[in-house]
Amino acid sequence: MSTTSRRYAALAGITAAAVAIGIAEPVAVLTGPRSAPLVAVGGVIVDAVPESLKQLAIDLFGTADKIALLVGTAVLLGAFAALFGVLAIRRLALGLAGIAAFGAIGVAAALTRPGADLADALPSLVGAGLGALVLWLFIAGPFELNPWSWSPPTPPAGPAPASPGDPVSSSVPVSPGGPVPVSPAGSVPVTPAGPTAAVEPAGPAEVDPDSRRRFLTGSGVLLGTAVVAGLGGRWLAGRRGVSAARDAIRLPAPVAPAPAVPAGADLSLTQLAPYVTPNFGFYRIDTALVVPQVDPDTWRLRIHGRVGKERTYSYADLLARPLVERYVTLACVSNEVGGDLIGNARWLGVPLRELLDEVEPDDDADQVVGRSVDGWTCGTPTAALRDGRDALLAVGMNGEPLPVEHGFPVRMVVPGLYGYVSACKWVTELELTRFADFDAYWVPRGWSAQGPIKTQSRIDAPRGRNRLTTGPVTIAGVAWAQHRGIRRVEVRVDDGQWQEAALAPTVSVDTWVQWSWRWDATPGEHRLQVRATDATGETQTERTQDVVPDGATGWHTVTVTVR
Repeated sequence: MSTTSRRYAALAGITAAAVAIGIAEPVAVLTGPRSAPLVAVGGVIVDAVPESLKQLAIDLFGTADKIALLVGTAVLLGAFAALFGVLAIRRLALGLAGIAAFGAIGVAAALTRPGADLADALPSLVGAGLGALVLWLFIAGPFELNPWSWSPPTPPAGPAPASPGDPVSSSVPVSPGGPVPVSPAGSVPVTPAGPTAAVEPAGPAEVDPDSRRRFLTGSGVLLGTAVVAGLGGRWLAGRRGVSAARDAIRLPAPVAPAPAVPAGADLSLTQLAPYVTPNFGFYRIDTALVVPQVDPDTWRLRIHGRVGKERTYSYADLLARPLVERYVTLACVSNEVGGDLIGNARWLGVPLRELLDEVEPDDDADQVVGRSVDGWTCGTPTAALRDGRDALLAVGMNGEPLPVEHGFPVRMVVPGLYGYVSACKWVTELELTRFADFDAYWVPRGWSAQGPIKTQSRIDAPRGRNRLTTGPVTIAGVAWAQHRGIRRVEVRVDDGQWQEAALAPTVSVDTWVQWSWRWDATPGEHRLQVRATDATGETQTERTQDVVPDGATGWHTVTVTVR
């Protein structure tokens, strides 16, 4: 097979795959965006890959990890599609079988997602069918390259050798690559093997220019159509989302407003994270490759399991209840030491304690399993939801309805616990059970069933490798130990004595606190470190631990150069 043929065949396979994926997107508008093949397969990958790879993606891409996964999946698909195209010019059935296999994978992935039904198979089926048609068009149909030079054609047998008495033929035998040289006598084709050897072709035939033009034009048009269909499908899915319903909501005023942020709580320093994190800047880490679109009019919360009285609540039911508002800092267990997967916001919602009291949990129900509309689960200690802390079933964030990507219409917010065991977004169920009876999503994947937030601190200013000038420099950052509070923050330079930093005022023990320390910088390279002590008197450990299984530990360290 010539290199040219392989390249054209690979392009045919990639075009077929692009059409399959692109056309599936508008079909998924009808069946739900999670049924699109790329999203469905990506969801299976998220659930199945080793935890170390998942954490590596978060470390490398942060909150863009989902985009990276979808792009990586598409690139891998393209590589296999190119291979299927090359196989197809050897035997068309091989290429078609490859596309059929990918279609079957898409169907299986879509049907095994939580809440799926038979209609979710439609995008993968339609996409695979059209992809197979496109591959046929290029390999054996109207767009076929002429010729596909898989192997040079065998020339017809030459004339029988002439006898001495025969007249000499004036014709010249022709091979597919051109005239075959003849012997001086003009009667017997000459080959390297001798006058009677079989005729060898001179090389693969040239591709017909019209055929090449037709092939490339067809692939360009179909690739463009696939891109337009794919992007158009995503756009239509967004238009069918719940943004309009969210915009129409007017949240009632809380009966217990959040305490005012005290003067000086936000030091307003360059590079220092603001005390209140704006909604657009709040971190997002979850397993949803497409943001669930939940209609508040049809949303229901079912509380069941080990309870005396099962209850179901609508969104209107929640808004009609007395709402409270609290500042709470949330943190992701995947946050590395010094990481930014943490944010502080003003949440509005119904105290979870009240809802649990209404269903009368059994005495041995030590776990509340929050279940999202997409099937994700988290396991929260029942005691943490009933011990008086401001655990909320939140409907508002920073004075507006929850952003769709942050759990609209309803999510859980629990001070003092990492999000993987408490912050269920798009929540639709609360099941009272026992830790001994049920493991939530992350537990079988190597994470601890219990996830209390560890005391942590971070240097925001100056940043690592900043170049400073000699003289006074303000070192500043944040520290947190939700539901316990921060008693003290200390900074040291080049392993010297610990120096106590000034703490800014804060709303409550459930939020982070800003701190600052004035340093008289001297020339050279310096190492800055920070540690915090919580209100119980426990100082964060120097021992370095990875985020798995229950959160990272260690002192945040920044290296700067002073000139």
